[in-house]
Parts: sequence; structure tokens; C-alpha cells
Amino acid sequence: MAHLRAMCGRYAITLPPQAMREAFAYPEQPNFPPRYNIAPTQPVPVVRMHEGARQFILMRWGFIPGWVKDAKDFPLVINIRSESAREKPSFRAAFTRRRCLMPVDGFYEWHRLGKENRPYLFRRPDRGLFAFAALWETWHSQDGSEIDTVAMVTGPANGLMSAIHHRCPVIVEPRDHDAWLDEATGGNEAAALLKPPPENLLDMVRVSPAVNHVANDGPEVQEPFDGAAEEAAEAKPELPPAQGSLF
Repeated sequence: MAHLRAMCGRYAITLPPQAMREAFAYPEQPNFPPRYNIAPTQPVPVVRMHEGARQFILMRWGFIPGWVKDAKDFPLVINIRSESAREKPSFRAAFTRRRCLMPVDGFYEWHRLGKENRPYLFRRPDRGLFAFAALWETWHSQDGSEIDTVAMVTGPANGLMSAIHHRCPVIVEPRDHDAWLDEATGGNEAAALLKPPPENLLDMVRVSPAVNHVANDGPEVQEPFDGAAEEAAEAKPELPPAQGSLF
């Protein structure tokens, strides 16, 4: 079970639709606004194989296995451990036949220090797109409706990320996109793609706690946050009300 603000509980897609289309080579031409603080249960872009070609589709972020009768009784699954995805009954079929990519240009992790959770933003130095490995499933409700659902795959963190969290999303390199998406790719070969990202792939910056609140979905949540300056400001004694200041 994964909770909000658990490991990679928020991410961002801020680049324009055409940039995503060029990066992932699907024929659809969706139009969508920049999103700086995407949260679980929201519709998210997914790239999958459909009838022999790549397809852009929106899915609910929160995987529901096909055998679930009532989604309200099933925990919110926003990430799936790479080490057990092939064996667990909830994910085994999806790992074999329904692998997909979740496009992204930034994601957030929280570093817990005592009672404080400090958010950090991870993104490429060139601010370009990359892709999480993910699994999808169409869930059929008892009233006959269908919901396409998805969750990212996670694995051990690389050295940079391990200072913040011991796990991170699996990022599929562009040269491996076809192999990951193709259901003809064997289980061992697909599992071999689930590895920590290269050390030089992403930058890390501490950002404002504003990202903690899902209602905040503008560029301000990605502004670098100077914790030392805030602590100094909090420690600075306030001037008496009757005393003015030029600064």
C-alpha cells in the first residue's frame, strides 16, 4: 500500500504536448496543460502498445488488479516493487502483457528529518522528458464500467537519491522503450531493464513545502527552497512595534 507523499507520490509534466509526442512517437495529438504537482488517483498520461503501435492514453494513477470486486476495499497502489512484480498475483499478468511508460519531466521525493519532511525535486539537467517503467490494468466494476489504471515500478535508489530515500522510480532509457513496451519481450529480459538510473541522469534541488498540498499546481512549487535562509529569518528577533527599520 502506498500513501500520498510516500515514495514518489507526486510528479510533474510541464513540457508542451508536442514535446511529449516527439519524444515518445505516438500518433495521437492530445492537448493538455502543464502540471507541476500530479497526485495519485488523478488521470495521467501513459504510453503503451496498442494494435502494433504506440498509443497515448490517460489512466487513473492507482493500479487495481482485475480480480478486485470493489475498488473502495483495495489499498491505493501507486507504485509496484520491481523485485516482486513478476511473482505477485496482483501484478504478474500485467508484467507479462501490460507494460507501459509514464512520461515525466520531474518528480518529488521527501526526506524525513525527525518530524519534518523536506521535499526535493529530481529532473534532468536539460529539463527534458524521461519515462517511468509502469504496469497497467483495466478494472471492470460490478456496474459494467471500466477504468484503465496504472502504477509506476520502483527499485533501489542510485547514490544521489539514496541520500533522500532508499528507493526510486525505475526510469527506462530511451533505447529500451521498445523492449519494455513489447509484450514479446521475455520476463527475464524485461526484468533486466529494471535498474537504478545512471548517477548523472538527474539533478536534485530542495523545493518549497508548497508541493505538499495538491491544490498547489503552479511553477512556484518547483522554485528552489533555501532552508538556511528560512531558519535564519525565523531566528531573527522581531523589532518592537514602536521601532522603525529602514531594511
